[in-house]
Amino acid sequence: MSNLAQRSISLLFAGSIAVLLLASKSSITTMRLSPLDPSSYSNAHELIIRHVDLDWTVNFDKSTISGTATLHFKLLKSDLQEIFLDVSDITISSIAVKTSAGEAPLDWDVGGTVDNIGTKLTIYLPTKTSGELTLVIAYETSPKASALQWLTPEQTFGKKHPYLFSQCQAIHARSILPCQDTPAVKFTYNATLHHPTEVTGLMSAIKVDSEPGISKFQQKTPIPSYLLAIVVGALVSKPIGPISSVWAEQEQIEESAEEFSQTAEFLAKAEEICGPYVWERYDLLVMPPSFPFGGMENPCLTFVTPTLLAGDKSLATVVAHEIAHSWTGNLVTNKNFEHFWLNEGFTVFVEGKIVGRLAGNASRDFHALHGLSELSDCIKTQLADTPELTKLVVDLSECGPDDAFSTVPYIKGSTFLRYLEDLLGGPEKFEPFFRAYLNRFKYQSVLTNDFKQMLYDWFREDPKNEVLLERINWDTWLFGEGMPPVIPNYDRSMLEACLAHAALWAENDLETIKASPLLKQSLVSVQMIEFLAQLLEKKTIVDLSAEKIALLADTYGLSSTKNAELRFRLVRLYIRARLMDKMDEILAFLNSNFRMKFVRPIYKELAGWPTAKPIAVDNYNRVKDQMMTVCAYTVAKDLGLSNGADTE
Repeated sequence: MSNLAQRSISLLFAGSIAVLLLASKSSITTMRLSPLDPSSYSNAHELIIRHVDLDWTVNFDKSTISGTATLHFKLLKSDLQEIFLDVSDITISSIAVKTSAGEAPLDWDVGGTVDNIGTKLTIYLPTKTSGELTLVIAYETSPKASALQWLTPEQTFGKKHPYLFSQCQAIHARSILPCQDTPAVKFTYNATLHHPTEVTGLMSAIKVDSEPGISKFQQKTPIPSYLLAIVVGALVSKPIGPISSVWAEQEQIEESAEEFSQTAEFLAKAEEICGPYVWERYDLLVMPPSFPFGGMENPCLTFVTPTLLAGDKSLATVVAHEIAHSWTGNLVTNKNFEHFWLNEGFTVFVEGKIVGRLAGNASRDFHALHGLSELSDCIKTQLADTPELTKLVVDLSECGPDDAFSTVPYIKGSTFLRYLEDLLGGPEKFEPFFRAYLNRFKYQSVLTNDFKQMLYDWFREDPKNEVLLERINWDTWLFGEGMPPVIPNYDRSMLEACLAHAALWAENDLETIKASPLLKQSLVSVQMIEFLAQLLEKKTIVDLSAEKIALLADTYGLSSTKNAELRFRLVRLYIRARLMDKMDEILAFLNSNFRMKFVRPIYKELAGWPTAKPIAVDNYNRVKDQMMTVCAYTVAKDLGLSNGADTE
């Protein structure tokens, strides 16, 4: 251990082993941790990681990953004396710099922990350094690492082997390796993964070699830290396209391959819109139910929630979304998470275009209108007490990216892009610009002003666009609260049927509903989801009772559906009607998956039902250890429990 570390850390071990402790804790209060990124301590304006070599051992017995991370830096500043990295709950054994004579140990210390953000690791260079340098850090993760979920065999479908998966977005990579945990920095990586012989290891990279218990990977395209991903479990695969396979546990592989059989079509349409696909492979991994998101665009290996397995491919457009991220987010990346809309708004925009090319413009527009319904619901429920987080560009000086996460950057962002496309001449004018933008900034990280400047430079080449460009109210779009200031003139033909059904059920009694000819008009799955969303939006629903909801469920086949989006909305109607006798069904859905899109609104609405809140809190405390950290933390806040800390 370094002398500096000895002075700053009170707990010492014999020999050269040091435990990285959480030093002086504080909350985020009007602070920006570094010039480039409010949520990262790293001095990425002075040096950047260009490549990482990982040698990891997965320890299921201890729920840890141990090994080394070799970080290859390019220095942007001459005579550098200190390196600042992000860490969280990591035990560091040693840090050394590689020299021509071998490895030389370095002094280091830790401090400046911020709750739900992490800790600052300071590494002291022995001499003022310029050019390039390589550090070797030996360490072990904590069993509570926020990026990792450890499942017992009983929590898997097969029930025989344990399972590990990661979720590093937004700022959780720092819990699995010391790094510059900011999307402003991109690096390539190689990894050697040691794991039990009876399970399979995968990463967000191309597998280049394997033998029992050892898997080797290479990611040749630079990625930000949040796209580092690992999974180890009893997994099998099945091809679903020329460069794609789906991975899952054996019990789900056939169902998964059928559900995601459109993957190759989605990829082909995405290339038409965005340009060549650069990542070599596009595989899918169907996750355990505790995965907190719909999908995660890890390069070469997209993670998707099992709640997409609806049996009719009606929810498979989430895969189109994750494919679009191969360009918007992975190739061109937001420089920090205040500009998250540059990832997600752009991706929803491309996702809609993929849908339009495959199913027609009416479907594309319906997709967008459904997104606006979800945005409205989010603003009224999840963000009701934090209107500042309904801005397209948020200020993360006083909160972390997890606290700010919502549908706003997705839907408000994509609506802005559609507004710009319509204003500036439609797809035939906007798509060439869009491809040029992706090509210009590929492999880079950008801010909103980079996009804005290129938009003006591109469209000002035609003087007739000058008046149109002047009409764009950037301040209102980027920094205004609430719903988008302009709603594009979408084709509403598919929506009108949803609105009619919602009005029927909201405004009439049972006898009137039963006699309505509208019930003979069938709705496809996506329309039923929107119909229920519109019904939940109604301020009043006439005679909302168990009998009415039972009729609705029977009429539309909701009681037996596998579609999680439909079940989610049915459960919320139970809560709206205060049907205490449906509490078992509500909790069964809550505990069947821990996808934040579903569990957060339900827990928040249960928290607003005085009789049900204690039941919800008790249920949360029983199952929270099955949730990923980001889910447990945000749900605790939704329930009003001490900021997700001590919930007992």
